[in-house]
Amino acid sequence: MAVTLKVTFGERGEWAVLKVAGELDLVTSPVLRQRVHDAVADGRHRLVLDLSEVVFCDSSGVGVLIATRRLIRSCRGRLRLILPGHGAEGGTSRANGAEGGGGSHVNRVLAALGVRRLFDVYPDVTSATDEEARPLSA
Repeated sequence: MAVTLKVTFGERGEWAVLKVAGELDLVTSPVLRQRVHDAVADGRHRLVLDLSEVVFCDSSGVGVLIATRRLIRSCRGRLRLILPGHGAEGGTSRANGAEGGGGSHVNRVLAALGVRRLFDVYPDVTSATDEEARPLSA
């Protein structure tokens, strides 16, 4: 089975939205890292990473998320993640074959590593790009 990651770019108001789907691991994480750097190089300092369709994330994927946070903060920008709070429909965890939602896997990984609190997390693009919306609690 081939390891795949798809990153698509969109805009919503002043926010750049990168929708990430597939597996975020050692092989694929450089793709996301490059897309983030491209967005920042284009002057986009308000970034939403939609991780709701990420079905697997390992430590290198977490590393990219932390590096993205650091990069955006150095530009005095804002970073928001989209992660379902708990199992959404579909998706299977590559690690144990258990049923679970896409981005909920990333949410569990970030929480297990104790870094979930570093990120402003929202349930969907609409709330992530709304200046009045509050992030989900860690």
